[in-house]
Amino acid sequence: MSDRVERKRLLMMKILRESGSPLSSQRIQEQLTSRGMDISERTVRFHLQALDNQGFTGYKEKKGRFLTPRGLMELSRAHVYDRVGFLSSKIDEMTFRMTFNPETAEGTVLVNLSLVEKRYRDALGDKISPVFSSGLAHGSLMALVDEGESIGESVIPRGMVGLGTVCSITFNGALIQAGIPVTSVFGGLLEIHDKAPDRFTAVIKYDGTSLDPLEIYITSGMTSTAEAARNGNGLIGASFREIPSSARDRVKETDARLKGRGLGGFLKMGYSSQALLDIPVGDGRTGLVIAGGLNAVAPLVEDGITIDSKALSGLIDYSVLFSYEELSSRLSRLK
Repeated sequence: MSDRVERKRLLMMKILRESGSPLSSQRIQEQLTSRGMDISERTVRFHLQALDNQGFTGYKEKKGRFLTPRGLMELSRAHVYDRVGFLSSKIDEMTFRMTFNPETAEGTVLVNLSLVEKRYRDALGDKISPVFSSGLAHGSLMALVDEGESIGESVIPRGMVGLGTVCSITFNGALIQAGIPVTSVFGGLLEIHDKAPDRFTAVIKYDGTSLDPLEIYITSGMTSTAEAARNGNGLIGASFREIPSSARDRVKETDARLKGRGLGGFLKMGYSSQALLDIPVGDGRTGLVIAGGLNAVAPLVEDGITIDSKALSGLIDYSVLFSYEELSSRLSRLK
């Protein structure tokens, strides 16, 4: 198979992965065209049939093609995503593809994925719940994925369980759908003092890294999220966004709707053209501080449990999410 043909087929698989649901050949052709590829629907069907034969895709009657677990592993192997690119580009793309509507509580949301060995499952609920209940996670909902199942581009390995936490970029998606432009500036370590955001002690700009800052801080053991949840003082992962000051009231309305759906919003909002937690903003801009979705699993690392986390792991349907209070009971039902 030529490199050109392989790139086409991998891009089709990538589109199926990002959709989170089966797509028709016509819809796939439209997606390819929107990305600058001149291709007919007939040619798309030809390549999809070849992918079916390889076991990378399957067909669901009246719904369309879907990506199989084997296809997901092939994408991971091929490094379809531009892994050397900047994180800001991925944030923009994933934000655009989110479809969640706060009014109807329908559509897809962005999630992070953390892999944990099943032998730790009895301890997970007690370690994770305090972060949610203290408001230091992003929202109050999460997902649970068993071994052999998939989320985004990742298949859960044998002996592991996947914890899906709502990514804070979901907030960006909701703002974009409301017609409000938003800029993700950086991710950092946020000091919590007396249960309130106090200052950033370290930052990494999104347009200068290919890795998620919160992944770096958590895996490096730089957070004290469990302590912050327990007594109101500690270091957590958070991000800084900017919005037009003229949209401030509309952002507050969107924030309230998202929180009402359990998806979380901002921890702190600044004022027009004024620094927020000593972080300057441009003229006519307002700053936002938002808790990181991966904060929920940070106490596991802080307690010496090895996890493998990936921010912006993929899109899942909102209906799959459940309250963190159900985690322990759901874990107990796993084989």
